[in-house]
Amino acid sequence: MMDRRTFVAAGLAAVTVPASAKSFELNPKFQPQSVEISNKYQPGQLLVLPRAHFLYFIEAPGQARRYGVGVGRAGLEFTGTATIDVKKKWPTWRPTNEMIERDPQEFAKFVDNDYVQPGGPGNPLGSRALYLFQNGRDTYFRIHGTTAPRSIGRSVSNGCIRMINDHVQDLYERVPIGTVVTVL
Repeated sequence: MMDRRTFVAAGLAAVTVPASAKSFELNPKFQPQSVEISNKYQPGQLLVLPRAHFLYFIEAPGQARRYGVGVGRAGLEFTGTATIDVKKKWPTWRPTNEMIERDPQEFAKFVDNDYVQPGGPGNPLGSRALYLFQNGRDTYFRIHGTTAPRSIGRSVSNGCIRMINDHVQDLYERVPIGTVVTVL
């Protein structure tokens, strides 16, 4: 069942998406698809291969659902193992202090205040976010939707793993809290 906030946000997204985003066509290799994968990965686990720009949801031994992703640019990428400890629909967002320090002009509206951007179609986290934790601590890295679909297949983010909004919504429904995420 769709709640009022989701309904309103989806409606706004339909009318506020720029024409350039509407005409964007994702390279077919980055569309979700079933693929074979090594048997060493456990069903229910997520595996991210940043250099290839793919995220795999292991569905069964040797079988995975593969999604195209955008990842962190050099020096900002996450590697290692984490768990999804929080999931949010239409998440709020605020850049980290490090992001603001690196590019104070881009993040000017966040300088010297506690402003948090509300969830919705203009939010950089898109329609869904999966929060990565290590040992119970937030890593500040996310698997999330994006307002920049052209970034899929590229290494351009501040470290997070970006997905097309429809694709992250599909993944969001498939993975529970506690899912193990390995980024190689």
